[in-house]
Amino acid sequence: MHDQPKFRGLRANSFFSDGRSARPVIEDTVHRDGLRDDEALYTGKAGGQFVDALPLPLDRPLLVRGHERFDVFCAPCHGRLGDGRGMVVRRGLSQPPSFHIDRLKSVQVGYLFDVITNGFGRMQDYSAQVPVRDRWAIVAYLRALQLSQDATISDVPPEERAKLDQEAARP
Repeated sequence: MHDQPKFRGLRANSFFSDGRSARPVIEDTVHRDGLRDDEALYTGKAGGQFVDALPLPLDRPLLVRGHERFDVFCAPCHGRLGDGRGMVVRRGLSQPPSFHIDRLKSVQVGYLFDVITNGFGRMQDYSAQVPVRDRWAIVAYLRALQLSQDATISDVPPEERAKLDQEAARP
């Protein structure tokens, strides 16, 4: 078992004429999950910089999906309000930062996507567990969650404000 006949990735090897153990990708090969030609969608970056806007249309189904995925993958540590007081924190694990601090409210959405994809600090990466579009849905929901915690009555559209006034007047 000490002498196994194998190649170590990206190390020199005399078996192939080019001296490499790793073979180059065949031209025109497409990833099994499809062609990943939209850099912003798959990396959260454009030209090496984090994107400022979602690469998907923001609509209610995206937010609902983001809420569902946030509750499954993020809330155990970050809490359902995003305040960093999830159940695992109550059981003794390190507390992550609140999503409501100024630093995280001002970062680009591409940065949030990148952290979900690649992990950060003690947070593991979720690229294998959460599909790309669901990661963007979580980012969209996270932004909505951040807005909801600092909302004032003036942020509510006038037609919706009237509904709130009616419900508040009910006995």
